Amino acid sequence: MRKILSTHPLHPRATAMLGGAGRLAIATALDARTLTAEATDADIVIVRAPLPPDLFAGAANLRAAIRHGAGLDMIPVDAATAAGVLVANVPAVNARSVAEHVMFVALALLRRFRMMDRDLRANGWLAGREHANSTSELAGKTMGIVGLGAVGQAVGHIAAHGFDLNVIATTRSLRPAPERVGFLSIDALVEQSDIIVLCCPLTEETRGLISRERIARMKPNALLINVSRGPVVDDDALIEALRNGRIGGAALDVFASQPLPPTHPYFGFDNVIVTPHMAGITEESMMRMGVGAAGEALLVLANKLPVNLRNPEVIEHYRRRFPTSD
Repeated sequence: MRKILSTHPLHPRATAMLGGAGRLAIATALDARTLTAEATDADIVIVRAPLPPDLFAGAANLRAAIRHGAGLDMIPVDAATAAGVLVANVPAVNARSVAEHVMFVALALLRRFRMMDRDLRANGWLAGREHANSTSELAGKTMGIVGLGAVGQAVGHIAAHGFDLNVIATTRSLRPAPERVGFLSIDALVEQSDIIVLCCPLTEETRGLISRERIARMKPNALLINVSRGPVVDDDALIEALRNGRIGGAALDVFASQPLPPTHPYFGFDNVIVTPHMAGITEESMMRMGVGAAGEALLVLANKLPVNLRNPEVIEHYRRRFPTSD
């Protein structure tokens, strides 16, 4: 019976979809040794945790690694391609969830929610209310979006049409700008934005993109929101800027090393919101991602190629491994 290994449990609707296609197994642990061992006899791997490259060398039956979501950094694509394994993902389906999170944390920072809530509970009504004198509105501010994929576009739409923000963006693609979004270089965007939102994928070009020099270009009250990947930001430079009161604050959902240790300096700042890589996780988005990943798995098991194939150069090798595949 075909084996579908998932690193995490799937939404019930996705689990039901896969019920007649094979045996769904959930990984018992997420370390490299366990994942490699449990993928040995798998036909499909559904991915929500980093896969070790060695996994592909020992999985003779493996047809596809399917990302439960959009980002491919959890899949060593070169190793999969060398082994003749298809790589697919489920793009765009959590964009709305991430965009709503961005607006949520932007508002929380501007309204000093963490400090107000803490002082209200500890010191009473007037102590909490005192923070209102230093709060600020979203409307009229400039939001700079780094990366204009599905998430960046969703953020820009809500920001411009829902909150009357001025929206600027920088992107490596040459697509036309969405309505009410202007394009700038990364340095101009950093200098002009009141709120900088990182929505870009992690690549060699974006690693360390928000460097010490670019943080120094930010406005004194600027906010930095990262919903992309941790290494896009120079952590040491950001921590130094926060300690020196050089920027207004930050909301961070992703980190270079996860889970973030409880003693990390980010937890010590009142003007930093830390969330555990959950910006894109809602009941609705988990359903969409699970159903999307299950749909791609069913196509592969039916000897078809996935809709969102991300390594098309593998097709010839894959067809040699599974000659009946379309």
